[in-house]
Amino acid sequence: MNDKLMQLLGWVDARFPLTKMWKEHLSEYYAPKNFNFWYFFGSLALLVLVIQIVSGILLTMSYKPDGVLAFGSVEYIMRDVDWGWLIRYMHSTGASAFFAVVYLHMFRGLMYGSYKAPRELIWIFGCLIYLALMAEAFFGYLLPWGQMSYWGAQVIVNLFATVPFVGTELAEWIRGDYVVSDATLNRFFAFHVIALPLVLVGLVAAHIIALHEVGSNNPDGVEIKKNKGPDGKPLDGIPFHPYYTVKDIVGVIGFLIIFCAILFFAPEMGGFFIEHPNFEPANPLKTPEHIAPVWYFTPFYAMLRAVPSIAGSAFPGVVVMGAATIILFFLPWLDRSPVKSIRYRGLCYKVLLALFVVDFILLGYLGVKPATPILTLIAQIGTIYYFAFFFLLAIIPKFEKTKPVPERVTG
Repeated sequence: MNDKLMQLLGWVDARFPLTKMWKEHLSEYYAPKNFNFWYFFGSLALLVLVIQIVSGILLTMSYKPDGVLAFGSVEYIMRDVDWGWLIRYMHSTGASAFFAVVYLHMFRGLMYGSYKAPRELIWIFGCLIYLALMAEAFFGYLLPWGQMSYWGAQVIVNLFATVPFVGTELAEWIRGDYVVSDATLNRFFAFHVIALPLVLVGLVAAHIIALHEVGSNNPDGVEIKKNKGPDGKPLDGIPFHPYYTVKDIVGVIGFLIIFCAILFFAPEMGGFFIEHPNFEPANPLKTPEHIAPVWYFTPFYAMLRAVPSIAGSAFPGVVVMGAATIILFFLPWLDRSPVKSIRYRGLCYKVLLALFVVDFILLGYLGVKPATPILTLIAQIGTIYYFAFFFLLAIIPKFEKTKPVPERVTG
């Protein structure tokens, strides 16, 4: 039997690099031996992507992308399709879980300098994944055709109308109509189900290939390829498989416990994952009392509202909101510190990063609340600090006292 399998494997390898890929990306890919808790989130993001694709395919089997039938089809999935409620809540909870693990994954990059040379391209691919994920979430948000879905899409699409000269035509092209309508729902469905998943899968593949080309970073920020044994293998590296594939199972189990607890006991998460108005069918004649995006967009929504309009146009806020994501791409060149890991950076950077995290969470909270003069002022201060953080990274290395980085990983 083994001889037959080996013959089959040899036949496949002669026509497709199966064994070569297995060795390059798993069994002979050497990763630093000192990975910690923060390195779970990359594999968890991949797990959630699979959950979203599988649950999304199952949902499309019963969903109707029609302005008249969409809301009813979601109710049909929830009430009449076998395990439909589980599939729908798995997809909605998975959307929030995706952003949660991606934000934590990006935070790990900030802590350990995973965006610094030679990993700039890995970071750029990651930022592109983040933008594609935001677009995917936005297009999918309209599909339930509930009140908040409808009016949230109306508000966001109208932001494109603020672009000088081409704004009106751009907004009409995105909607496919003069208002959010059946045409909008159909094109958003096409983008959400076909176009953007293909882009996401391609970017994730590019992200992983780029990572395996230069090697993984580690909590010490030490390049393990610089210290190799006589056999050419890194002295501080271990094969990704089986060591980290087994270790990642621990992270997967912990994640699934939390994921299932939310899925079965609090899928709406008090209105943060699924807003209460979204259980009402879309009504173009009735505006919800307070329109706000889902929690993972709220920091940027708070920045949008924090910027005063000029001549009644919200375009300055749109520019700031866009710049808040675009600036992430330049992080590898804004941070001038010679040290990668937070372990060996000075107190100044640690304080700035801690304040940045608090600031981002605060902006997220402000984006959920109705705008008031005092909350708007706080949001303006938070927006200023958000951008100041990135530019301070280029300044603090001039006077920051760093610790000496060891030649090898410390464990």
